[in-house]
Amino acid sequence: MVYLSQNRRVCTSTVSAGRMRKNCAETGYVKMSFMDEFNFWLNDDYFDQDTKNELLAISDNEGEIEERFYKELEFGTGGLRGIIGAGTNRMNIYTVRKATQGLANFIIKENAQEKGVAIAFDSRHMSPEFAEEAALCLAANKIRAYIFPSLRPTPELSFALRELGCTAGIVVTASHNPPEY
Repeated sequence: MVYLSQNRRVCTSTVSAGRMRKNCAETGYVKMSFMDEFNFWLNDDYFDQDTKNELLAISDNEGEIEERFYKELEFGTGGLRGIIGAGTNRMNIYTVRKATQGLANFIIKENAQEKGVAIAFDSRHMSPEFAEEAALCLAANKIRAYIFPSLRPTPELSFALRELGCTAGIVVTASHNPPEY
């Protein structure tokens, strides 16, 4: 396994990734409409050009825009699952970062940064990239991130958690889902 250094890249906080905006009228937070969210992703510097190009390609399809932005992916019994693509209702580096930031916030609250997090991935599309994004986000939060250098089965991650004394583990897998997941 490889330890990723803590100074490689900074994970932008979930606030700058955007779902909720502070309402100027003292009402707390308001959810953006799907079109506002779509336009935010198109125009904010946080999102890379490939993501913006994917969104530009659907800019004349309001139904597709709504499907991608009407909600955020939610954790279910099998974890965070969704079709790969740009949008808040899709699996992408931004939703992985957001979920990982939530885990990082919890680990910091528990003062367990030094124990670290072990990360494994499988052979599905984008698994290695999502695993690296999770590791980078953890490292940016000064949480030790251990990532396997190649694909591993889930039981091997379980062993690594116990062997290394980690506080958490992440497996990036699409398991039994269709290829678009």
